[in-house]
Amino acid sequence: MNTRIWFVGAAALLLAACDGMPMGSADSAAGFMTKVPERVIEIAAPNQDLTRVRIDPVDGCYVYRYVGPVETTLLPLRTREGRPICSRPAEVPAESTG
Repeated sequence: MNTRIWFVGAAALLLAACDGMPMGSADSAAGFMTKVPERVIEIAAPNQDLTRVRIDPVDGCYVYRYVGPVETTLLPLRTREGRPICSRPAEVPAESTG
């Protein structure tokens, strides 16, 4: 009888600890666009989630949220030809003189 009480108490504590865990519903805080530009939709390859898109501040290219079997990550949004879709041209690295 005493073991059952401990088991029920431990299970209740374990379930209560899971209650406050975030479940990935913070899309607006992550900076995803509410409306993807029409031109981007036209040139994007199929099988990419266009409902969760944002611009990577590092390179200015569009990325989308990919939900895989193991993890959720951001992948570059690509055209049908496999090229990344960017909002600004790629910067050419400065050549060193010397």
